[in-house]
Amino acid sequence: QVQLVESGGGLVQTGGSLRLSCAASGRTFGNYAVGWFRQAPGKEREIVAGISKSGGTTYYPDSVKGRFTISRDNAKNTVYLQMSSLKPENTAVYYCAADSNPLGLITRTRERYDYWGQGTQVTVSS
Repeated sequence: QVQLVESGGGLVQTGGSLRLSCAASGRTFGNYAVGWFRQAPGKEREIVAGISKSGGTTYYPDSVKGRFTISRDNAKNTVYLQMSSLKPENTAVYYCAADSNPLGLITRTRERYDYWGQGTQVTVSS
């Protein structure tokens, strides 16, 4: 079992930045690929970043590429999401999730993730 806790959300103005953290407890976090997802009201949960278990590979959809950066510190059992140039449409609850597949590769499919945090609200004001 892995327990995930997100933090770092809040209210920010358009163009601002936030850094989200996902702290893990339980099994060795370095064995898991991790994804950051977001869900806005009335919309489906979508991936905004992914990182392999080693940290050597990352993924971003076009909607956030160049503005979001995912990183991890396996010694601290933490994955980060640095978000910059935020827009009102980025307002959502942001979740981190861990995939226990031993290959440790990134998957974009949310159903493949086994463990989820409770989410942290990000609100971008115009």
